[in-house]
Amino acid sequence: MTRHETFPAAIAAQDILPVTPRIGAEIRNIRLGGDLSHDSIAAIQTLLLRHKVLFFRGQDHLDDADQEAFAERLGDLVPHPTQAVVKGSSSILELDSSRGGGRADRWHTDVTFVEAYPKASILRGVAIPEVGGDTIWANTVTAYSDLPEPLRQLADGLRAVHSNAYDYAAHRPRASEQDRKHYTEVFASAVYETEHPVVRVHPETGEKLLLLGGFVQRIDGLPQSDSHKLIEILQSYVIAPENTVRWRWQTGDVVIWDNRATQHVAVNDYGDAHRVVRRVTLHGDIPVGVDGRTSTALVKPAI
Repeated sequence: MTRHETFPAAIAAQDILPVTPRIGAEIRNIRLGGDLSHDSIAAIQTLLLRHKVLFFRGQDHLDDADQEAFAERLGDLVPHPTQAVVKGSSSILELDSSRGGGRADRWHTDVTFVEAYPKASILRGVAIPEVGGDTIWANTVTAYSDLPEPLRQLADGLRAVHSNAYDYAAHRPRASEQDRKHYTEVFASAVYETEHPVVRVHPETGEKLLLLGGFVQRIDGLPQSDSHKLIEILQSYVIAPENTVRWRWQTGDVVIWDNRATQHVAVNDYGDAHRVVRRVTLHGDIPVGVDGRTSTALVKPAI
């Protein structure tokens, strides 16, 4: 943020600390909760669109109900489509490293295997290892901007299939037996498959961004081998170091990210140390590509 940029009136300029030039800002001197003023909520939403990821330290006062009450001020809560919510909550997903599925250690955008995947996620640090367990986010808008023009033109016309049913063993060869069981019996218990544009137009900012991540299975119309090569090339722009921000968690931290404009990965480097985070997601809209075509659900469970 430069000295020429304007700041949301409800948050002082000195309390907005960009973490990197491209993505991420720490917001200080604010107590999150459902009782925040309208101006404060509007400021957070404005800053989220600008920085893609917002970090808040010292939010130890929040419990599950408070987290949901705050999240409801930003949008409509939506539970995970296959995983159970925390008892007593309407939408909170717990990621506990001691249980199956608790280590989200692949680059991904949350729940892209459904049509209207979440527009934002709010994550709260409950139990954090003394060392390790950081999360890294990447800006998919600047990743698209970095593409050479011929590659950008190619990406504009591509469609990709996302699914929660994939070769888990190939993607996570070092996963525990507990994690493998959780994937089969819980995460992929109901199969979803959706075709999204590879380049999505952000519904609020109008920015073009790459819609990829760990749930992408193939590029429509290409052989599998060519799909994998092209996905790898495009993904390399997303996760380039200069396009990312890394956060060292503390207990009580809250992080909010624009799930339409980012990917993230939880670094699995903390061994047997205990790590627990709790996530709320906000209902999103169906993506629209550069050509105006929307995403299409190919497979979804009968309701």
